[in-house]
Amino acid sequence: MLTFNKNYFALFLLILTLEFIIALYIHDAFIRPYFGDVLVVILLYCFVRAFLRTPILPTAIAVLLFSCLIETLQYFNIVALLGLGRSTVARIVIGNLFSWLDILSYIAGIAILLFAEKYGFKKQLRTSPQ
Repeated sequence: MLTFNKNYFALFLLILTLEFIIALYIHDAFIRPYFGDVLVVILLYCFVRAFLRTPILPTAIAVLLFSCLIETLQYFNIVALLGLGRSTVARIVIGNLFSWLDILSYIAGIAILLFAEKYGFKKQLRTSPQ
């Protein structure tokens, strides 16, 4: 079950870099709030698949459920409840505003991911030398 897939890890690093660029330099009403959320579920999925040999669909569903859990915790203002309101890192990683549109963005990201796994990157990612 433990493995190292360099292709998933490379995708993880690429998407992480994109997320940092979006967070630091893009302050618009679409890319940052929605495209960033689409990418974050793909980022998490690539991280898991870089180190664990898990089935595609269960992993994608687990990432989606985890993302929805974090969004639900935002609804309950978990950052403030934990006393981390002054922590920039906590506010960025956990977030502090619940939005149904974020959940729709996560679903879109998982849909894109599943499409890519089935039709786009299936052969290259899963058959790469470990």
